[in-house]
Parts: sequence; C-alpha cells; structure tokens
Amino acid sequence: MRLIHHPVLCNYYVTYRCNASCNFCDIWEKPSPYVTIETVTQNLNDLKKLGVKVIDFTGGEPLLHRQIDQLLALAKERKFITTLTTNGLLYPKYAQRLKGKVDMLHFSLDSPEKEEHDSGRGVACFDQVMESIQIARSLGERPDILFTVFEHNVHQIEKVWGNICLPNGLVLILNPVFEYKGVETGKSLSAQTLETLLYWSKQKQVYLNEAFISLRQDGGNHIANPVCKAASSTIVISPENKLLLPCYHLGIDQIAIDGNLFDLYHSESVQKLIALEGRLPACEGCVINCYMQPSFAVEMNKYFWKALPSTLKYNYLKGTWKQLF
Repeated sequence: MRLIHHPVLCNYYVTYRCNASCNFCDIWEKPSPYVTIETVTQNLNDLKKLGVKVIDFTGGEPLLHRQIDQLLALAKERKFITTLTTNGLLYPKYAQRLKGKVDMLHFSLDSPEKEEHDSGRGVACFDQVMESIQIARSLGERPDILFTVFEHNVHQIEKVWGNICLPNGLVLILNPVFEYKGVETGKSLSAQTLETLLYWSKQKQVYLNEAFISLRQDGGNHIANPVCKAASSTIVISPENKLLLPCYHLGIDQIAIDGNLFDLYHSESVQKLIALEGRLPACEGCVINCYMQPSFAVEMNKYFWKALPSTLKYNYLKGTWKQLF
C-alpha cells in the first residue's frame, strides 16, 4: 500500500568533480560544471512545492563548490532537512561557514588504519577526517562516521566504533557497498557478513537500515514485483541542471529543467519514465542504498517495517525526527 504519493528526497549533485578517486566509485571520472545559486534557488522552490523533505547536497565532493554554505542556507531557509557527506579534506577550511547548516553531516571513513583508508580513497585523507571530527565537535556540530562496508573491512567495524565513534559521541552509519554499471567493488557481501551487520545494527550509536539486509537476502529488487520507487520517491538533479531519470545510476534520460522543475516533474513524458521505476531489465537485483531507503519509506510492505525501527533510532539520535512530520 502506497503511503506517500510525492517525492521525499532530492539527491542534488552540486558537481561531479572530486578531490579523491575512490576505487568503488566512478563519479569523479566525469567532467563537470558547478551548480549556480540561481538555478538552485529556483529548484528548491519547486522541490518545496513537490513535497520534498530532505535535500542531500552530494557529488563528487560537495565541498569543492565554493558556495556550498550558501546553498545549504537556501535549503534551511525553506525548512528542508539537509545532509552532506564529505571525505574531510576541505571540511577544516569551511567548517565555520557550514556551522548549523547541515542536519546530517557525514565524514567518510572506511578503516581505522590510515594507510588502508587512504588507499581505498586514492588520496591521503585519514588525518583530515580525524581533524574534522575535532573541529566539528568544537563548533557544537554532531557529525556521523559513514563506513562503507566491504567483505575486506567488515572486521574493522568494531575498532572504528570503539576507538573513534564512542569516544567522540558520533553515530556510526554502516553503508553496505553496492554494485552498479560494472563498477568494481570487490566480492559481494556474504551471508555471514550480512548477519554480522545485523548484529551491529543493534548496538548503541550505530545506524544500519535493516531493510538493506533483508533486501539483499531476498536477491534485491525484482522487476516482476518491484520494491524500488526511486523515481517517484527521489528527485535527482545533475550539475548541468537536468532531471535524471529514473535514477542517477541508471540514467536513461536527462531532461533540461530550464527553471520549471515543478511542471516538468508532472509532465506526461516524465511520468511515463517514473512508471518504469524498478521494472527495467537493469533494475533486476538492484540494491542501491540511496534509492532503496526512500523507497522503503513511501510504501507499506515488509521492508517498511524492517526499516522503521532503525530509521526512528537514527532520527532520534540526530534530533531530526520532528522534522519528518
């Protein structure tokens, strides 16, 4: 049963450029402009009219956008929940300007070992993450650690949690790795690893959407009966100011917004593409977290109930639960 009939999330790519070269991502390989204040202002107004609640300013590395603090301020003025994930390289430089503008601030950290983390990210950034944690805390911010889980690092969760997160009062977000478009991410997560993740999801100061695990155990999205609601729950905007459909990772169509996002979204051509969500051949077996999470939130099914406790837990820890209603 569909509970919410409008998009709830916007993945807003402020640039595809990045100052890292993570070995499990290809976004940084793309040439890219930066979004402008003018187009973001227009789109935020329309996103509000469309019912969107959360704006994820993403990339690439979003802090490469020199006006990122102004973009966040525009979103906060319109009462959006804001989220931003960074590799930490530029956070010390911009921390003061970002203060109070990011509801969910994530620092990416995939290993407690400097050499291993830096190798996976393709650039030395471990020390900057450690520095960013201290700067953020000194400013009264409450960042999270976003730990992307692979087969090769699942055993390191405990050390990151115990040595970095708990002493600093941080939430540890466990982000199971996913494959897309042939991007090499190593071995698929084993059944044993999925069980390990379920154990960690029950620990204090740890957030893992348990529906992510259930979906993987079920073989991912199935086009005959899709759980994916990517296009109807999430709006994806590119740095070129185009609407990406049905999602960024599939990217079948890119339609110029031209200052008219609200009407474009409701147009017949876009609605036809939205109707294909989760039903295309490439959608079979998909488990992409950034689209499944909002998909679980808008339709009542077994994944909705699996996701609910962890979602409430995280929003309680972050103090954002009131903004969801």
